[in-house]
Amino acid sequence: MPSPTSNLNFYNYDLPDELIAQKPVKCRDQSRLLVYSRETENIQHKRFSDVISFLKETDVLVVNNCKVIPARLFAKRIDTDTEIEILLTKEISPVKWQAMVKPGRSCKVGVKLLVGKIVAEIIEIKNNGERVIVFNCPEKDFQKLLELSGTIPLPPYIKRPHCPSSKEDIERYQTVYAAEGKAVAAPTAGLHFTEELIQKIKNKGCEFLQVTLNVGPGTFAPVKSSDITKHLMHSEEFVLTQKIAGKLNKAKTSGRRIIAVGTTSLRVLESCISDSGIFEPVSKATDIFIYPPYKIRSIDALITNFHLPKSTLLMLIAAFTSENKWQKIYSEAIKNKYRFYSYGDAMLLQ
Repeated sequence: MPSPTSNLNFYNYDLPDELIAQKPVKCRDQSRLLVYSRETENIQHKRFSDVISFLKETDVLVVNNCKVIPARLFAKRIDTDTEIEILLTKEISPVKWQAMVKPGRSCKVGVKLLVGKIVAEIIEIKNNGERVIVFNCPEKDFQKLLELSGTIPLPPYIKRPHCPSSKEDIERYQTVYAAEGKAVAAPTAGLHFTEELIQKIKNKGCEFLQVTLNVGPGTFAPVKSSDITKHLMHSEEFVLTQKIAGKLNKAKTSGRRIIAVGTTSLRVLESCISDSGIFEPVSKATDIFIYPPYKIRSIDALITNFHLPKSTLLMLIAAFTSENKWQKIYSEAIKNKYRFYSYGDAMLLQ
């Protein structure tokens, strides 16, 4: 008989629209923080800046330092003048990208688009419906196009007018430690950290380690199968260096807590830990799908935001907190009017 936790409806919940955060709080670390003990099931309500009081001097925090690019572009079909929305999803070469296009039905191979003053051509259609687009310009001109015409690829539940990204979105839909890669979605758990808070945590004795996973639009892809075990997980490219793997292994050997900042950091760590519990340096793509009864071995605690109903990220939370415990956490958050999703509040699960 199938497990109840393999049924998609097990991960459903009702969320009032007003709890979907449309803007970030004024100060990053003044978002709220729900702290949950997996051992006692106790819940505390704090501010994110209070996270330092729950950290031990020997803790190791692992963050995803991916950088979000202005990946949403608006183009005109040269033949019909129809407006086309382009969301760049994967770099193939500096001027050749895989992308989602909307409306897509008429965007066949050979169709040419005008993006700003640059002509782009659709040269391939992938099995998943995404297009391969070549921008007919030097790399430096394409980078300038992104800077001038690209907009921040905010998730669809954050409503914005059809216009250039605001200064607030450009700054706040990016972690303060963003440095590597070309992501089209932010590792949102990291949005709550300020440089000052990071320094205070380091001064306490904690260590910050960086990995890179290029978050793609698949992170928002809905699970369509009622049996979640049949869901085809999206793939994302990541890097765990030999230096970081060595530090993680040293931490594990010493009995130090490893805390993933965000589900993307956790996906990297779980993709790199061997059956014997050793972290191995890797640079590849991962399509790891974490859901109950999967046993997470790489971390001891997790900092994360609140996730969409029926999402793979919520299933990951269920695996980490032990199947149905997520329901208690989310009910408490809704009752206390926490702000949800990318610009919302955070929780520490330990």
